[in-house]
Amino acid sequence: MVDPLRTTLWLYRGLFVALALLLLFLKLLPLGSLAGTLPGPDLLLCLIFAWVLRRPDYLPVLLICAVVLLEDFLLMRPPGLWAGLVIVGTEFIRSRVGLTRELSFPAEWALVGAVMFGLLLAYRLAFTVAFLPQPALGFALLQTLWSVMCYPLVVAASRFAFDLRKPAMGEVDAYGRRL
Repeated sequence: MVDPLRTTLWLYRGLFVALALLLLFLKLLPLGSLAGTLPGPDLLLCLIFAWVLRRPDYLPVLLICAVVLLEDFLLMRPPGLWAGLVIVGTEFIRSRVGLTRELSFPAEWALVGAVMFGLLLAYRLAFTVAFLPQPALGFALLQTLWSVMCYPLVVAASRFAFDLRKPAMGEVDAYGRRL
């Protein structure tokens, strides 16, 4: 007999991997590669934060690490640096899920934006310490700002397309455990 709770859990994990691969594929396409164009948002980071804030049990740490590490390899970034920073950011957010459940969306948006800017600064600091060349600060800030602006759209798409919502206070699963 199939457990519906486990089926839903693995369905959402598979959906996340499929969405991450789609976003990575779109990022690898040679679209908009003209000099002077605006950078695109990091939709995968927005997706990870939106899903961790809504249902942290759907995205375990190892799944996030594997997806972002694959992104590091394919985009030829230093392997593990961005993955490690994203793990730190998601675990920071995951530890505050109980608090953010009661907060309004603008407060959640501000928290995610602050974490995104913190990740940007930590990434640039690691590059500076290692004396690695890095893109211009304005370019990186613009990409992060664009990602923060796209976060509500990712949350809305996750809510309406995939029915991913925050659990209500006192909501329990099929086994009686609090969500």
